[in-house]
Amino acid sequence: MTLPTASVVICAYTMERWDDLRSAVVSAATGSVVPHEIVVVIDHNEALFDRARRFGDEVAHEHGLPVTVVPNAHPRGLSGGRNTALDLVAGDVIAFLDDDAVAEPDWLAALLAPYADDSVVGVGGAARPVWPSADSGGRPLMYPAASVADRGEFDWVVGCSYRGMPTSATPIRNLMGCNMSFRRSVFSRVGAFTDGLGRVGKIPLGCEETEFCIRVRQSDPALEIIFEPAAIVRHRVSADRVRWWYLFRRCYAEGLSKVAVSRLVGQQAALESERRYVRQVLPAAVAREAAAALRGRRAGFAGVFAIGAGLVATACGYVRGAWARPGAPARGDDREPLSVVTSR
Repeated sequence: MTLPTASVVICAYTMERWDDLRSAVVSAATGSVVPHEIVVVIDHNEALFDRARRFGDEVAHEHGLPVTVVPNAHPRGLSGGRNTALDLVAGDVIAFLDDDAVAEPDWLAALLAPYADDSVVGVGGAARPVWPSADSGGRPLMYPAASVADRGEFDWVVGCSYRGMPTSATPIRNLMGCNMSFRRSVFSRVGAFTDGLGRVGKIPLGCEETEFCIRVRQSDPALEIIFEPAAIVRHRVSADRVRWWYLFRRCYAEGLSKVAVSRLVGQQAALESERRYVRQVLPAAVAREAAAALRGRRAGFAGVFAIGAGLVATACGYVRGAWARPGAPARGDDREPLSVVTSR
């Protein structure tokens, strides 16, 4: 089978992740399938841009493939960085990899295989967390799971696959931003990522890929977006994200982001998966953690608290966003409902 050509896009914004960025670029360049090109977009950080450009030249020379490093030409943020790359890439498929994620050797091969079906316009894969305490085998208490190696219900908070996602290749509503790909032609059909959604620096917003995927499906319900768990990346979780405050803050921001998506694509589409998650996945998790607590396990008490508090924080964010300037479109530079999450 002949695979389509792929451009790998990696967006970066901070020197704090320099080692991670290097690892991400090298992993994309050295997989079993070599990409057509790698494009690194630097989000308004001149020092990082200069350093990344020199490193890109080194990788291009060593591995014999184009590595282009460019500044974000759009508004600051992840959506702007991705949109900058859309103007430059030449591959049939555009694969997006986070700057703190390392692709497994067969990552790109697994992402590209489903495109043999012409109806498939997007494919995403699994993201497995690399916890700060990975050396000691520990999973943080605020991210409960059935076992240390299993997926947790709140692993989405740190950008990783979570319990409730499919375990085999299947159509899905939306992909995870750290590990996703789309046919380049689909952007001509539905446009680019929406500015005003998605992470800006350390502000933990999200849902730009959710809104984009929904927009794709609304343009033509016959188009397929596939989750392929064999396409694996290892997503490093920084120490600041394994604190209780980050869990609450990220969940609150998710509620705000869902309001923005609802205003753009409609509430039914924006919340369809979330309703199923709340009705089916979270009650089972509470029962599991409560049983552990009754057996005297400290992690069980923490798990019950984390699930309950995370759900409440998300609901509070949604209510706050819905009540802020009712009817106003949550897009572009109109960020009033989101300003409350900018504190460090």
